[in-house]
Amino acid sequence: MIAILVRVLGAGRRKHVAILLTAAAACVLGGGALFAATQNYPFTTGLYWAITTATTVGYGDVTPHNPAGRLLASVVMLTTIPLLAAVFALLTGAAAAAGVRRILAMAHQFPQGAYRLVVGMNPTVHVIIDELIRAGDPVVLVADVDPALVRPEVHLVRGDPGQASVIRSAHPDGAQQALITGPTDGDVLVSAVLLRKQAADLPIVALVRSPSVREALRDLGVHQAISAEELVAHTLAKSLEAPHAGDMLAELVESDRHTLTEIPADAAMAGQRLSAIRDQRSELVLGVVHDGRFLLGVGEDPVLAEGDHLLIALPAVSRGRGEVSRARQSL
Repeated sequence: MIAILVRVLGAGRRKHVAILLTAAAACVLGGGALFAATQNYPFTTGLYWAITTATTVGYGDVTPHNPAGRLLASVVMLTTIPLLAAVFALLTGAAAAAGVRRILAMAHQFPQGAYRLVVGMNPTVHVIIDELIRAGDPVVLVADVDPALVRPEVHLVRGDPGQASVIRSAHPDGAQQALITGPTDGDVLVSAVLLRKQAADLPIVALVRSPSVREALRDLGVHQAISAEELVAHTLAKSLEAPHAGDMLAELVESDRHTLTEIPADAAMAGQRLSAIRDQRSELVLGVVHDGRFLLGVGEDPVLAEGDHLLIALPAVSRGRGEVSRARQSL
């Protein structure tokens, strides 16, 4: 029972409970001793009377017989009963709070020591969290997501990362590093502003697409603003160093959520660099197929020509597997 109470109560509540119990015990012992002295009872009888009075049992077999005893009984009742009631209120509140935390997937205590803070959610976050956990790093995730989708090792602060109160609940001042992502670059920028206000020296990595937002993040002291497209491109570039590059590329992109397809470069695209096309299009442009060769645009920025094809990752529901096969064959 004591072990359960220790787990339920936080450090602050445990201190308050200890103070209240100490004060109540002092009142019971002192009241019992004075009652025994004023009513000519043994100390054990006085202690018995004080306990039954403090716990509101009051059997009535031991009662005060003079004004001093009645005054003492009033003092004991007016002190010990509220003190014990406060203890039970703290215990009940702590148990209720623990139940709420379990419902909201906040049952895990906040990580001890430095931890990695992940703000926002996108398809890459689960992979990043898996890698951090494998490396043994404690992770705190701030996102408005279903707790069932989050690994049990992760402390979830459920809420909108664009709200200052939610960011504050993640205690960013105790984080070792933060990664910010989100459905839009605007969401990332808002979260970065809130995070920087509450943790001025926290190293922050942001995952964005827009060059203008990257510049704004740099002004906030976020020196590592990574483009999602560049992140994918660099990852694929490493994979393309291995044999069977085309098959590996198709397998990397083809998944439950994304599939690979080609879009012919029209006359308006001809003469433009791949980086400019990436800025113009909303889809994830992996690279360009030029003269039968696939160019990622990593380390170089190829110019598109008529007859080239853009290699694009789209949601799997938007394309069939036949188009994926054609994309693989073109590689």
